[in-house]
Amino acid sequence: MQKPISITAIASISPLGKSLDEIWNNYQNNQHYITEKKLKNESVLVAEIPLEAKQDIETLRLSDNKYKSLDNTVLYAIYASRQAVKNARWNASNNFGINIGSSRGATQLFEDYHKDFLKNNKAKTLSSPTTTLGNISSWVAHDLQTQGPEISHSITCSTALHAMLNGIAWINSGMCNKFLVGGSEAPLTSFTIAQMQALKIYANQNNEFPSRALDLSKKQNTMVLGEGASMACLESGKKENALAYITGIGYATEILEHNISISTDAKCFQKSMQMALGNLNPDDIDIIVMHAPGTVKGDLSEYKAIQSIFNNNLPALTSNKWKIGHTFGASGSLSIELAVLMLQHQKFISIPYLENQKTPKKIKHILVNAVGFGGNAVSILLKK
Repeated sequence: MQKPISITAIASISPLGKSLDEIWNNYQNNQHYITEKKLKNESVLVAEIPLEAKQDIETLRLSDNKYKSLDNTVLYAIYASRQAVKNARWNASNNFGINIGSSRGATQLFEDYHKDFLKNNKAKTLSSPTTTLGNISSWVAHDLQTQGPEISHSITCSTALHAMLNGIAWINSGMCNKFLVGGSEAPLTSFTIAQMQALKIYANQNNEFPSRALDLSKKQNTMVLGEGASMACLESGKKENALAYITGIGYATEILEHNISISTDAKCFQKSMQMALGNLNPDDIDIIVMHAPGTVKGDLSEYKAIQSIFNNNLPALTSNKWKIGHTFGASGSLSIELAVLMLQHQKFISIPYLENQKTPKKIKHILVNAVGFGGNAVSILLKK
């Protein structure tokens, strides 16, 4: 890091709600937000945004004739971006940059258009422009009327944190002093969930806690998909209105054995965490918000990587995926949101089914992890 970066606003729409007060309130309880949804005559576990939030998204869709044909990934991003920019008190003349990504992109529209193509043997007019990945940042830029750079990308489940890395790089280069970064995901479609089921990583039991993220004793995979979007406003230097400072970044990619592999001790995480720590003593880290997707190998390999870096003095560990599911490309930014809220409120959010969970005496430094298919890990160090 050349210099600290301020997070001057965060905003999201997720199964936890749509305002920071509502989200923090829902983090206080031991309730998860995973329900059953009927898809293709099959009942599957998902984490959906609440009804009131769905109504707001529908209102947004109908507010502009051009928005009627957009996928939920784009609408979620617009919704969260509007709130983030408002909270940061930015305006269009700031010409801030935008980097918002998604793992799956406009999967619902893609599935619908492809189904129609198979039926009629021709594509509908809007099938291409509404399903391209560049849709997200370009539509957000259009909605916010900013003239800054706009970038979209897909780097699987570490997408949002890669957007943060990119925003920091632009700011540190001097080419831009403000960047809106984040991720958006609307993956609760029959084909997307079927893909996860085919990998045999999806939860299939609706018990007290369907997703057992960070439960290292579980014998079967318990990943559940969630939907939502989360945005952060980044500014150069230490701002008085900062919610938190980014003081370290790390990233690494593993050599793959197969398409979704990660080593048993997640060497990519070891490298990304070490890089993010820089010269900071590992003992100074109070909390790690883990990626912990709820799979047997994924959770355990990340835990072993943490053990390798922190030895016998592990920080307090947590994750939000037991509560809101895995939101793929948006998950890293939602983890950043949880970290910022814990820094602000000086309260650790634990996981109810874990025994003897360590609780930090103070909360000053939090490390946030994300990794995606392909072994591309990112770690972000936040400071109060």
